[in-house]
Amino acid sequence: MKPATGVGRLTERAQFLAARRGRRLNGPLFFVEALDRGDDGMPRIGFTITRKVGNAVERNRIRRRLREAVRLNAGADMTRGFDYVVVARRELLEAPFETIGKELSRRFRKTAASNEGRGAIPPR
Repeated sequence: MKPATGVGRLTERAQFLAARRGRRLNGPLFFVEALDRGDDGMPRIGFTITRKVGNAVERNRIRRRLREAVRLNAGADMTRGFDYVVVARRELLEAPFETIGKELSRRFRKTAASNEGRGAIPPR
């Protein structure tokens, strides 16, 4: 598949729930749920930061850091036709910004590589 040129947003709860059927990539700062929609549309991303992570100020800071990391680094590694949900952990608040971008890029590339090698990503 071709790399993404733009990145859309997941806006509805149903879209977030649908992404749960896709592949889950765990890590220390966050995990990514990636679902192949089966079309060639632009990739879409959504962020989930639960109240267990912190208060509203901390959650918003985490969300801003993730959005900026996708915009600067990881957006180019997203695959067309995929929906991604990034579920943040508290450790993301203290992590160096470079690390966040590298981890996102690594997980997005891993999703694309597994999709090319096996066809569709099997559900969890």
